Amino acid sequence: MGIRASEFAAAKAHGAGFKAASPAVKTAALLFAALLLAGCDSVSWYLQAARGHLEIVGARQDLRQLLRNPDLPPELTAKLEVVLDAREFAEAELGLPAGGNYLDYVELDRRYAVWNVFAAPEFSLEPLTWCYPIAGCAAYRGYFNEAAAVDYAAGLRAEGLDTHVGGVAAYSTLGWFDDAVLSTVLNRPDHQLAALIFHELAHQVAYIPGDTTLNESFATVVEMEGLRRWLETRRQSALVEEALADAERRRQFVEFVTAYRERFGELYRRDLSATDMRREKSALQARMRGDYGSLKARWGGYAGYDGWFSGSLNNAQLSTVGSYNDLAPQLRELLRTHGDDLPAFYEKVRELGRMRPERRAEFLESLGED
Repeated sequence: MGIRASEFAAAKAHGAGFKAASPAVKTAALLFAALLLAGCDSVSWYLQAARGHLEIVGARQDLRQLLRNPDLPPELTAKLEVVLDAREFAEAELGLPAGGNYLDYVELDRRYAVWNVFAAPEFSLEPLTWCYPIAGCAAYRGYFNEAAAVDYAAGLRAEGLDTHVGGVAAYSTLGWFDDAVLSTVLNRPDHQLAALIFHELAHQVAYIPGDTTLNESFATVVEMEGLRRWLETRRQSALVEEALADAERRRQFVEFVTAYRERFGELYRRDLSATDMRREKSALQARMRGDYGSLKARWGGYAGYDGWFSGSLNNAQLSTVGSYNDLAPQLRELLRTHGDDLPAFYEKVRELGRMRPERRAEFLESLGED
């Protein structure tokens, strides 16, 4: 979820010496390498990304030292203890490289860590991608400042594109820096906090530049499998029930949005004038909101997705659900065929990353066949 470090992948060429450097030196070196290849319109984006990350690095507090403070609020103490427990479980039981991650805490004075900008044509579900000079493309562009994200989205909208700006509570640097626990994630239930740790650490196991859908679907599968195992060992029946209900609502939400995406796709394939297409698109969006009300009623009034449905429901927003979930069923099947052996599953996904995109797509498609 937020600005991924795929832009930083060329740092591998610097070897162990680079990884031992300070965060400021790493950021400066990687930024310089990116700017050598970036166009003028990308320079300001790279600068804000570097500045935003360094501000977070500079605000770190040692988590374990914080927990020794008797004056620490009990609510914060409890959440930080969940983080430590989840990271230790991730490393010991899930084969995820916790390393120095989530051993620091950062208090932020904002709702989100970053804001991602998504865009798509007015009559197409194919999202716009941004390609970075060091490694690959992604279906979003992240900003550490909300106003900057909104301004950038406004510029895209002026070009006739559908846009969506989504706040993100945490982001991963994929192992090039030790990620910290941000205050923006601590308002969620314990099982969701643990799931976040599993999701973000999964990105350090396998990350394929330019394939947002596979990367996020993979992390989602690891997150859900990790959460299932974590809850089983905790034997907390109330929490297990809450997590299962949350996962079922999430499944139904994805299924609901995916079904509507297909309807929008069918609409865009029709031979209509732009005026008629807009009218039909607006009517379908209204129908989607109404049907969400029925889904919410079946959930007993659960309002966790109200914020999402308060958006425009345009093509850019619809694309966010697809990018994060489209390949999850195939990857769950891949995990099953490897006997639920997570390390073997990780290696297979890394192998997929070494395939040509066409071959990778063919293989994943075959997993969805009966």
